[in-house]
Amino acid sequence: MPVINRFAELHREITEWRREFHRRPELLYDVQGTAAEVAAKLREFGCDEVVEGVGRTGVVAAIRGDRTNSDRVIGLRADMDALPITEMTNKPWASTVPGKMHACGHDGHTAMLLGAAKYLAETRRFGGTAVLIFQPAEEGGAGARTMMQDGLIERFGIQEVYAMHNWPGLPVGHFATRSGAIMASADQFTIEIAGRGGHAAKPHETVDPVVVATHIVQALQTIVARNLDPLKSAVISVTTIHAGEAFNVIPPKVTMTGTARALDPLVRDLVERRMHEMVPGLAEAFGATGTLNYRRGDPVTVNHPEQTEMAIAVASEIAGRDNVLETPPSMAGEDFAYMLEARPGAMVFIGNGDSAGLHHPEYDFTDAAIPFGSSFWVRMIETLMPAAQGIADGGAARPAAGWR
Repeated sequence: MPVINRFAELHREITEWRREFHRRPELLYDVQGTAAEVAAKLREFGCDEVVEGVGRTGVVAAIRGDRTNSDRVIGLRADMDALPITEMTNKPWASTVPGKMHACGHDGHTAMLLGAAKYLAETRRFGGTAVLIFQPAEEGGAGARTMMQDGLIERFGIQEVYAMHNWPGLPVGHFATRSGAIMASADQFTIEIAGRGGHAAKPHETVDPVVVATHIVQALQTIVARNLDPLKSAVISVTTIHAGEAFNVIPPKVTMTGTARALDPLVRDLVERRMHEMVPGLAEAFGATGTLNYRRGDPVTVNHPEQTEMAIAVASEIAGRDNVLETPPSMAGEDFAYMLEARPGAMVFIGNGDSAGLHHPEYDFTDAAIPFGSSFWVRMIETLMPAAQGIADGGAARPAAGWR
C-alpha cells in the first residue's frame, strides 16, 4: 500500500500551507497567528470539534468516524513553534520575521497533520475518534506538559498518542523508530564560581575563578567516563562561560551554563547527584565557592513496544519494509515524552533527505516528504480504528515481524 493517491493531488496545496507557516514563524507560546490559521483550516475541513487555547495557544480537533466503533480515541500530535535563529536559506519562502525561523521543521509537521485532517474529515473510513493535537512551545517551553495540565488527555479521552519528527540524513520516503528510549532527557544547569578578583600580574593575591571553572569543565566529563556504566549513555556539555572584562584583571566571578542529557531516568539521577557533589567540592579545593542550579527539563522519550510495532507496520505499508529502519537513540530532547508518560504511543522519524541539520540557519523542511507523512497519519487512524465494514483498500495492517 503506497502513498495515498489523494495526497499527490493535495501535495501542492499542503506545500503552500507549509511555506506560509515558514514565512511567518512564531516562538514558544506566542503562536497566535499560526494557531488561528490552523483552527480556521480545521473548521473549513469540517472537523466535528475544534478547540483553541488548550495549553494557552494549542489547538485540538476531533474527527469522528464510524459510530459503531466509537469508544476508540487516538491522538496525533504536531508542534507549531519556531526557533530564535536568523534564517540563511535564501528560499523564496524564507522567514520574513527577523531573528526567527522554522529551523526544526515544525512548519512541515503542522502541514502534514493538517493534510491528514482534511482527508480524514472527507472520507471518515475509520471507527472511533481521531484527535489532532497542534502543540505550542516544544522548543524548550514544555508545551506538551502545559496542554496536559489543561486537561488534554482526559477532556478528549485519548487512549493512545503518536508523534512524528522529520530527520535530516534519513532519505525522503523512509521512516525510522525504535521501541524504548528514543530521545533523551534534556536538563539545563547554571554554575557560578565565586573567587577573589585582582590584578592579573598578582594571581597569588587572588582566588582565580577562571582556573576553577576550567577544572570543573574537565571534571564534569569524568561523571560520564568514570561514574557511569560504559554500556549506558549521558552527555554533559558546558556551552557558555562568562567571566571578566579586561585582559589584565582576574575577575571575581565566573558563570557557566550547559545541558545534561540521558536515556535512562536512573542515569539522569546519577548525573544530577554527582554534579551537586562535584561543583562545590572542587571549588572549595581552590578556595572558591561553587553553586549549581540544576533544572530538569523534558524527561526521556520512551516508545511503548506494542504501539511502536504498529507504527512500523503502517510505515512499512507506506514506504516498503526495507525503508523503515531501526534508529539509534538520539541525545536530542522532545517534550512529547510527557504525553508518552501518560498514554501508550510512539515517536516516529520521517526522512528529510540530505538537508542541513535541525536548528541550523540553512535548514529547511523537505516538501517531498509531505505525502509520506500525511499518508502515515491517515493509515495509522484507519489501521488502529478500522471502520465496521473494513478499510476499503484491504483492512488493517499487522504488526511488523521485527527489524531487517
